[in-house]
Amino acid sequence: MSQFVAENFVPLMFSGLLVFLLTGIPVAFGLAATGLLFGFIGMEVGLFGSNLFQALPLRVFGIMQNDTLLAIPFFTFMGIILERSGMAEDLLETVGQVFGPVRGGLAIAVILVGALLAATTGVVAAAVISMGLISLPIMLRYGYNRTIATGTITASGTLAQAIPPSLVLIVLADQLGRSVGDMYAGALVPGVALVGLYLAFIAVVAIVKPSWVPALPPEARIYREPTGASGHRSLLVLLAVCGAAGWAWSQVHGQWVNAWIERATPAPGDEVLIMSMTVASLLALALAGLNRLLRLGLLSRLAERVTFVLIPPLVLIFLVLGTIFLGIATPTEGGAMGALGALLMAIGRRQLSFKLLNQALENTAKLATFVLFILIGSTVFSFTFNAADGHVWVEHLFDKLPGGALGFLIIVNLLIFILGCFIDFFEIAFIVIPMLVPVAEKLLPEMLPGVPVDAVMVWFGVVIAMNLQTSFLTPPFGFALFYLRSVAPKADYKDRITGEAIPAVTTPQIYKGSIAFIILQLIMVGLIIAMPSLVVSGLSEQTQVDPNQALEQLMQSDSAPSGEPGASEPAFDPMQGLGDTPAKP
Repeated sequence: MSQFVAENFVPLMFSGLLVFLLTGIPVAFGLAATGLLFGFIGMEVGLFGSNLFQALPLRVFGIMQNDTLLAIPFFTFMGIILERSGMAEDLLETVGQVFGPVRGGLAIAVILVGALLAATTGVVAAAVISMGLISLPIMLRYGYNRTIATGTITASGTLAQAIPPSLVLIVLADQLGRSVGDMYAGALVPGVALVGLYLAFIAVVAIVKPSWVPALPPEARIYREPTGASGHRSLLVLLAVCGAAGWAWSQVHGQWVNAWIERATPAPGDEVLIMSMTVASLLALALAGLNRLLRLGLLSRLAERVTFVLIPPLVLIFLVLGTIFLGIATPTEGGAMGALGALLMAIGRRQLSFKLLNQALENTAKLATFVLFILIGSTVFSFTFNAADGHVWVEHLFDKLPGGALGFLIIVNLLIFILGCFIDFFEIAFIVIPMLVPVAEKLLPEMLPGVPVDAVMVWFGVVIAMNLQTSFLTPPFGFALFYLRSVAPKADYKDRITGEAIPAVTTPQIYKGSIAFIILQLIMVGLIIAMPSLVVSGLSEQTQVDPNQALEQLMQSDSAPSGEPGASEPAFDPMQGLGDTPAKP
């Protein structure tokens, strides 16, 4: 029996984890229980020495001292404050008025506001529930197709997983052992491209099936001038002026910023984009403020409304991401700045109250504790798993796959997609990803010759993040589908504006609506795999090292006598000694 357990230890460990999870025990405790139980079993059958768990407390304390994870509560707090202060309602109303006159305008507004909420709140539940409460009744009132309406809302809410500052990107960066800033930079272009893919889909629907996505009727457009004009011309002029200012900044950004921070390499494209949009946004805010203060009357009501509602959250996003990309602030510091900015915006909107602050702090503490406990449980599990050379076992599972590195990537994405139908993305990130990292570091660099390993792993992380986004839409346990079901009308009702009877939204309609957007997300995953430049081109240039100089420095270091400067001592490794411990007979 002992020999059987020793030979099949890793498969039995996975089976034990499955049994624990099927009992309904919380995932964090199931992971920790599996790791501890099989650790003791391994000691009994002679796989490990009795000092296996000696270094475990150091690992746990290391998790609690991880500064990177501090970004999670900061960004969560920022998102909850902004969402509870009524920002989503104002954004949906304003952007809906801008695009309402065209077919599919309401769906376009939902997608754009979903992207904006993703970059501010970063919480799927808040985005889906807000847009479900506000936009869905309006879409139903004016005759939108049910599947298009529900699919647009749920898919737009899940953008919070793909667009920085996403929580899943922070978690993946920690599990991959890479920089959160690099993950943000790598995910920026794919996230924006996914938004473009959603908008293109709505445009195609508006052309092929215009009756599915009707325009707002004239009586529903509330921001009109005394002359009856819509105000769009004034908005376009303001947009053109600010766009020209942003373009002008992009031409001088590298020269000015490089001199300021004393950087020799060219400015990355994502940094230039973020800072140019920041300049354009600040200019729009300044012009609208002067127009109102001096009563110049140069801007329409619509242009002023768009500026004062849309620009403050945009400026907050750009400043947070811009400081991270410039290297002025770490992601944790950027999150703290974002939380402070959210508080100031709530104060400016006169929405900050003790009740709101208490709710935000309570929900932030719950989510941060949830993440921390899962991470501790997964650490206990991986402690025993790695001691049993589980990573070697996982590597052997993939080394016979056809297609080499590409085959590995396809199978991994298929596995994560299937798991996403049943379990949460946090659990996937903490259980599955650590097992795949050693294999990915060996296999994937051959797909991107000449690209540093760190950049390759960031690309792998962005692919996984984009795939994990589908877990919120895939039946039977797509959380975004549940969130919308909780706020969608469950019975027929009379619309308060038109007085017409509106049929209820059924669960099959919500599930059916997600299918097209799941396909779009999978297309985006395929595009990132086929075109890695979407990710790696956004990463800063790696410092080039002269191999001859490095070899010379290494020889000088090795020749230095012990105790003198330049002599190096091996760092303390808490796992040292496990491999030297004699196994029991």
